[in-house]
Amino acid sequence: MRKKLISVLLSMAMATSILAGCSGSGSSNKESESGSTAAAKPEGETITFMAPDWAIPSDEQLDAFTEETGIEVVVSEVGWDDIREKLATAAAANKCVADVVEVDWSWVGEFHAAGWLTPLELSDADKSDFLSLDTFTADGKILALPYANDYRLAYYNKEHFASAGITEEPKTYDDVLAACKALQNAGIAHPLALPLNAEEKTATNLMWTAFQMNGIVWNEDGTFNEESIKAALNYIKTAVDEGYSAPEDKTSSGKEAYMRLAGGTASFLVGPTFMVGKCQNPEASEVVGQVEPILSPGKDAKASVTMALPEAIGVMEASEHKEAAKKFVEWYTSADMQKELHASLGNLPTRKSVLNELVTNGTIQNAGAMAEQAELIASPFPNGVPAYYAEMSSAMYNAINKMALGELSADEAYTEMAEALNRLLAE
Repeated sequence: MRKKLISVLLSMAMATSILAGCSGSGSSNKESESGSTAAAKPEGETITFMAPDWAIPSDEQLDAFTEETGIEVVVSEVGWDDIREKLATAAAANKCVADVVEVDWSWVGEFHAAGWLTPLELSDADKSDFLSLDTFTADGKILALPYANDYRLAYYNKEHFASAGITEEPKTYDDVLAACKALQNAGIAHPLALPLNAEEKTATNLMWTAFQMNGIVWNEDGTFNEESIKAALNYIKTAVDEGYSAPEDKTSSGKEAYMRLAGGTASFLVGPTFMVGKCQNPEASEVVGQVEPILSPGKDAKASVTMALPEAIGVMEASEHKEAAKKFVEWYTSADMQKELHASLGNLPTRKSVLNELVTNGTIQNAGAMAEQAELIASPFPNGVPAYYAEMSSAMYNAINKMALGELSADEAYTEMAEALNRLLAE
């Protein structure tokens, strides 16, 4: 049967199909040779999988899973922005939207507080192999397994730096500012790619800057670490005031800001791992062969930590096919499938062993410090991603954007953010 069902074409029949996959009624359970129904065990069951397009396996891959396990998988391809809403709507009606669902790193706190995800079990070997697992762990429970990594590392244009007489890569954020001044004097008008618009990427940029600078963003009680946040805000404010960032960074998307590095109008970026490929792609880059991925800067030396923004999949607590769903999660996040999904979808592996293999054998080209930086992934949230993350992030990026537009000082931006967070903590 056709396994991909596109969300924009979902009909009432599809809605019924999804609910059946969770409730156990109407599923295509297969009978065993003895004639008994295999509803009590994974083999012969049908499960549903809701995820965005970048997470959907091929029909051939799904057929291989079915052949191996006897479990049929019906895929609901849904836009990333719509998944959380669909889960919330279904949960409010005591329905299960799918057995296995996409879990973004920023949703973990909310999903955990709502009790939507069932805990998963992992061997110690798997726990040590998964990068970013801490992000999907709450109260000691693993709520989802990451399948696509996206962590922060630095990039610099070697030719730009050489033309400005800079002989060493930046080791600290102060080094970055000094290099930007020299680059600007050498004719690179706005050498620092920096997301500043009122959107999520601007908030996460502040988080990883503070984290890499000082190793802390939030205190144990959930409040901002004032010294760390203000240091990061002052770094950003200096970059804006000195013109190291581009004026358009204040209003364009974060991705457009990142892509200035590939376009050759920026010389330095601390940003997402997908820029490794972008800078080497002749169809997307004007600087092929010029940009090198390096370890991120820190306060007094290279940063000892970095932040990841990964994607994961988890099993819904409301699913009546939990064991079958867990088998699918195990298969989907296995080392072999991570290699396959990197080849077919471009997803960056979340297993250390797989990432190192792809870097070592040259499958991932121009990797630079990619593997070394992955060893430094840590969660900046001391108590896990909070349930109020979306509201906190909004307060952060709005304050930063106001600061970039000249409406707030760094101290005033901090005060606005901190007051919003404190209100959330008091609720």
